[in-house]
Amino acid sequence: MSFPEHSYLKAGHYLAAYRDALFEAWQSIDEHAASRAAEMLEAAICGGHFVYSCGNGGSAAIANHLLCDFLKGIQTDTERQPRVVSLSSHLELITAIANDIAYEEVFAYQLRTLARPGDVLLTISASGNSENIVRAIQWARDNRVSSIAFTGFDGGRSAALADVNLHVRAANYGVIEDVHQSLMHSLAQYLRQRAMPAELIAQRRF
Repeated sequence: MSFPEHSYLKAGHYLAAYRDALFEAWQSIDEHAASRAAEMLEAAICGGHFVYSCGNGGSAAIANHLLCDFLKGIQTDTERQPRVVSLSSHLELITAIANDIAYEEVFAYQLRTLARPGDVLLTISASGNSENIVRAIQWARDNRVSSIAFTGFDGGRSAALADVNLHVRAANYGVIEDVHQSLMHSLAQYLRQRAMPAELIAQRRF
């Protein structure tokens, strides 16, 4: 459902409606897909493989945040040593690829150089149709790199191409990105507590 559908005269009323839209969007997440995504990520981390993340705009910020929460967060109080790269984080490289080749290639180009079979690609795109995201997932499919796509709206091409699609059924960029950020946090915290001594979980801050 589209949000907002009409104008709001008071910020508090908009906040309340946004909160309701956010709750509804969260309810749309497929828990089985989330479990499959967590299994893929855990297998890659335990196997010494790399996890790559990427996105554009606000989704790039989530991809960069994932680097922090996965590399450092999962490692805290555990023996895990996640190997994580955000393909959205290197402005110099991204602009060089975009300028000399094409913006559509900024993520696939990096994967061709860095990724190996057994690695995992996690893409973040509200529309699911950003060409550079779609090309990255297609490269992953063709080269035995598993893929997880965070999507919104109708899922776009990413939803069909990825091995696992974590789809947010919503039609508002802010709501979708909020849920994507929370999904990232949930996966990172789940994987951390899975590897922690049980007696430490209640004593630590997540």
